[in-house]
Amino acid sequence: MTGREIRENFLQFFEQRGHRRLPSASLIPRNDPSILWTAAGMVPFKPYFTGAARPDFLRVTTCQKCLRTPDIESVGLTSRHHTFFEMLGNFSFGDYFKEEAIPWAWEFVTGVLKIDPQKLWVSIYLDDDEAFEIWRRKAGVAQSRIVRMGKDTNFWEIGVGPCGPCSEIYVDLGEERGCGLDTCGVGCDCDRFLEIWNLVFIQFFRDEAGNYTPLKQKGIDTGMGLERVASVLQNVPTNFDTDLFREIMDYTAGLAGVRYGVDQGTDRALKVIADHGRAVTFAVADGALPSNEGRGYVLRRILRRAVRFGRKLGITEPFLHRVAEAIVRQMSGAYPELAANAEHVYRVVRTEETRFLETVAQGMEILENIFARAGEAGRAVIEGADAFRLYDTYGFPLELTKEIAAERGFTVDEAGFAAAMAEQRERARKSRQEIEYLSEDAAFYQTIREQFGETKFVGYTDLEAKGRILFLSKGGRRVKEAAAGEKVEFICDVTPCYAESGGQVADRAHGQTREAEVTVENVVKPVEGIYLHSGKVESGALRENDEVLLRVDAGRRRATARNHSATHLLHKALKEVLGEHVNQAGSLVEPGRLRFDFTHLGAVSPEELRRVEQLVNDVVLANLPVETFYTSLEEARQMGAAALFEEKYAQTVRVVKMGDFSLELCGGTHVRSTGEIGLFKLTGESSIGTGLRRVEAVTGQGALAFVNALEDQLTEISSLFKTSPAELIPRAEGLLGEIKELERENESLRARLNRYEVQFLLNQVRDLNGIKFLAARTEASDMDGLRAMVDLLREQIRSGVIVLGSRVNDRVNLVAAVTRDLLPQGLHAGKLIKEVAAVVGGGGGGRPEMAQAGGKNPARLQEALDKAYAVAEKQLHQ
Repeated sequence: MTGREIRENFLQFFEQRGHRRLPSASLIPRNDPSILWTAAGMVPFKPYFTGAARPDFLRVTTCQKCLRTPDIESVGLTSRHHTFFEMLGNFSFGDYFKEEAIPWAWEFVTGVLKIDPQKLWVSIYLDDDEAFEIWRRKAGVAQSRIVRMGKDTNFWEIGVGPCGPCSEIYVDLGEERGCGLDTCGVGCDCDRFLEIWNLVFIQFFRDEAGNYTPLKQKGIDTGMGLERVASVLQNVPTNFDTDLFREIMDYTAGLAGVRYGVDQGTDRALKVIADHGRAVTFAVADGALPSNEGRGYVLRRILRRAVRFGRKLGITEPFLHRVAEAIVRQMSGAYPELAANAEHVYRVVRTEETRFLETVAQGMEILENIFARAGEAGRAVIEGADAFRLYDTYGFPLELTKEIAAERGFTVDEAGFAAAMAEQRERARKSRQEIEYLSEDAAFYQTIREQFGETKFVGYTDLEAKGRILFLSKGGRRVKEAAAGEKVEFICDVTPCYAESGGQVADRAHGQTREAEVTVENVVKPVEGIYLHSGKVESGALRENDEVLLRVDAGRRRATARNHSATHLLHKALKEVLGEHVNQAGSLVEPGRLRFDFTHLGAVSPEELRRVEQLVNDVVLANLPVETFYTSLEEARQMGAAALFEEKYAQTVRVVKMGDFSLELCGGTHVRSTGEIGLFKLTGESSIGTGLRRVEAVTGQGALAFVNALEDQLTEISSLFKTSPAELIPRAEGLLGEIKELERENESLRARLNRYEVQFLLNQVRDLNGIKFLAARTEASDMDGLRAMVDLLREQIRSGVIVLGSRVNDRVNLVAAVTRDLLPQGLHAGKLIKEVAAVVGGGGGGRPEMAQAGGKNPARLQEALDKAYAVAEKQLHQ
């Protein structure tokens, strides 16, 4: 039975028993920043088991793609370790329990997969008598084949929350696969007893004290490893020998010109490439991109490890993108997202591999030198500083250095590596030189907060509010009052002013007390909950304890809100047009413009930009309502609200919803409906780093001003071309045609003039000991023209020495040439031109047959050319 057949038979089996077949969730957990990867079949359903969300279906079956890396070094060495694997599962959310799950599992394994019951064993938790009776009574498993095991293997729990006992199905692969010990049995670490299916019975709730309380609604979570089952049914020694891997391995072997099954080292390399290739292909298709942090670092490590094993096979050119093509061909039937994102996958993989190959050779050379020095010094440990230099300069992940070192009999000082990393981060922190308000004493503001409480922000609903000045300072020093003309910072108990955060700039405002007026130019939060206003006292005296009326600049706030809401629409539109791999990497929201940074490999095409712009404007014209509300972080994630992966959110979060189009966690200010945004216009797109792009845009009055400026330019250009804007393109095309024709005529005339000048110069050729020698001045306007003239002269004289010079403004250009037949006589154009250029106060050099130079004294050009004869003559006599 093929892997494809096993997958389909499993899903159909449970569909026939009332389960809803769902597609695999992404490898990137949606709305759950607590984990990097989907590593088990139950991960997408965790909220249902914890009670945080209600499922749409009580019975579900899936084939979930999974990614884990703790055992990455074991891949290719053992028969069943992988980074990427498929997990078949059936789930019940408060519906059926052991009475159904156990018999169905046995029926599928023996009835559908046709595995001999005499080869099967079952494990249960120590005191799970209920499971024991069901296995024995309903499944018909002999008591002697049911093994009770402890909590470390047969009880599933993850701290506080739902948990329960497990039951596993094992296949006895035969004594020849065992360790030979008398104690060998179910649970042994050898390869004889292979676990193929784990059934988790979620029936308890564990509290913080460690007490277990029976759940009213019990659940089922099962997981069957597709690769393991395939190895059993196809009767092969390892998962890699199944059809799930062999097609990929054979394709890679063809690229490398090797064969599988001949050499152990070759076999391991082919296994690693197949496994890692699958992980990389699926991860990139789901939106991951290589980087130096978090999920991207894991992906980069896997990809580069595959490349390194490719080099062991003798593959020195980029190849992993071609392996990805084989994987897409094989697996897109079950996972259509592979075909949908294929070109993106190939581009990302090839780009990352090419970059790595550009540095790996140099990095390996450095590593070899490190090994040599360590060996000469009698050390078996590679210094952490050396390992960090490889990471920082050549992109070698620490794990890769450790692997290569282990192969050579060395270990790596990981503590030293960590210390070097910490030092670099500290240097980077100090170099940023960020300007902050009294940030060197954040504890002071915490004291202010403890003394007066947090500032109450009312700016979501009110642009005007009265507050009391709790704290006043100038020049970083607390004061009781400040006079007109002085710069101040102050904190109020209430404010309508938005503080800079989340990419949105702060409000500006006007403040008024009984005696003073103050302008607010910026607002920051030195610690959470404290709003520090900075500005200038315009008149009167501003004092602590004064009541101040703050009025936000309403026009500026509205313009900023338009741009912030447009940023949310832009984010969603980019995902719609470019793919789900697009994620926010930074933003800037100002009154006059917006800037949005996002993950994407390669430039966004003009057509894609046009589609993004059109989609945003369509949503603006739809005038969708913009709603904001507060909810729990978990509930927001379940709703699908977009969140920054690296961002730390409180348990209660603010959600901004724009119709059914956009849903994001956000603390910024927004319009009431999308129609208030007005025209949305993209103004630029650029690269800001590997895998990072930036787009800029304007809205509302800013967009109108941008369009007006373009119209003004168009009108002015039309006037210069003496035509109307509507006829500008045909007029420009016509003029370009005329210019090209004139350029062709000019080139023809220049060629004729050059021929005349060449003939003139040939009359100046002198004899140098039987060698034709020419040193002359020409009218060439640049160095290219001078070299072209030399080429024409060289064709005519066939054998000889040529030195030409020309004056261009206040500079001198010089070119020298020696035909190849004269090089054995000691003539050298590079040395010749160097001495000649010195006369005109310049320098230069080049190859023996051709060289060029420049100078800054045109008045001595003829003197320099006259010297050329003497220099050449001296070369002949040396």
